[in-house]
Amino acid sequence: MVKLTGTFSQLQSFKVLIVGDFMLDRYTNGTVQRISPEAPVSILKVENEQSLPGGAGNVALNLVSLGAQEVVALGRVGSDLVGQELLEKLEIEGVNVDYFVAQTSFPTPIKNRLVAEGQQLLRVDREKVIPIDEDLEKEIIETLPHILSNVDVVAVSDYNKGFLSNALLQALLKKAKELSIPVIVDPKGDDFAKYLGATLIKPNQCEAYTAAKLPNSTAIDEVAKELFSICHPDKLVITRSKEGISLFEKGKERQDFSVQIKEVKDVTGAGDTVLAMLSACVANKIDMENSIRFANIAAGLAIEKVGCARIGLSEFARRLLEIDLDNKIFDESHLFALKKILINREYTLFALKGKQVISSELLRSIQKLTQENKELIIYLQEDEPDEELINFLSCLKEVSFIILKKESLNNLYKNLKPQSAYLFSNNDMQNIILTELSNYI
Repeated sequence: MVKLTGTFSQLQSFKVLIVGDFMLDRYTNGTVQRISPEAPVSILKVENEQSLPGGAGNVALNLVSLGAQEVVALGRVGSDLVGQELLEKLEIEGVNVDYFVAQTSFPTPIKNRLVAEGQQLLRVDREKVIPIDEDLEKEIIETLPHILSNVDVVAVSDYNKGFLSNALLQALLKKAKELSIPVIVDPKGDDFAKYLGATLIKPNQCEAYTAAKLPNSTAIDEVAKELFSICHPDKLVITRSKEGISLFEKGKERQDFSVQIKEVKDVTGAGDTVLAMLSACVANKIDMENSIRFANIAAGLAIEKVGCARIGLSEFARRLLEIDLDNKIFDESHLFALKKILINREYTLFALKGKQVISSELLRSIQKLTQENKELIIYLQEDEPDEELINFLSCLKEVSFIILKKESLNNLYKNLKPQSAYLFSNNDMQNIILTELSNYI
């Protein structure tokens, strides 16, 4: 049978190592109603404060939201209360923080954003760029073989705070290559030679020009060519703000992907979202074109929110389906992503048994089942479902998702746990409850 599932269904559970500069993002939210009598500045009346993992920590949270089975974090904090708070917040989210190191001379970075009615007024940074202590560096390098022994992909989030030394990066990249583990790098600074051996490097446009040491008037293709000569990645992805994302591969023409945004509210953390989505896609061996397409959509969702936003599979799937109806379709080996989408959502399972054709009876049944405002999942219990029928069903706004044949309808019911389930057979719709399922298989 021709594979009919969309690329999104290929997202499965994965294990990832996120390495880089972790910090605490603090949001001081309030309202501005007057100007200070002491100086020509606004007075922010504070209503609430919130703290979240930032930097590589924001990447880690996005990886959790994108369905990672395990997120292992490797980074540095200071021997301070801020560092303790950061680790606790990561642990609460299920991130493995066993491999963090604490450096006494290093204060855990804090970025405090002052926000009034959704608009950022000011950011106050408390940080020092301090190189990683040599003893700690050695300790981390010795631990790398163990850390890398059970991961599918490595994400490197470099914020240039001193943790990612050349020695640490090269040891990481060398060991990952020995184990055939892809490494995705979000770089920083003007020396990309330290990323030599990375699978994919994704600078933004400003970072790319800086690292290539070329003027802004230089064509982007020349910049990419220079970066390939410096760090020799397998692939280079440059995020270009309103110009979208550009993919460069040796021996191939540049591919451009337009941005997918409804409303720009805050660009904070969009690069973290791109890194997380690319890592999820690479871990699942999704082709690079679709990986970037997915990353572009996820970044668009992040930009539509204030602050560092987490993008989950459910939210991502809804936006993707607005663009590509093929991603409604799943087969029995790709239900992981669908189960993530359906968390906390009410839906009905509608099984079509035997050879079915487009008919008024089928359409009326679908309309009847969607009157309760529950989402509808159609299951086609047939070895060779008609492609015309599948295309028709995927175009119906009433149909949320389509599942192609699974060995056991009973197992599918137990796996998805729908609020209600129905069988359509011989133009007759019958209510099914779990104890009666065996009668219809």
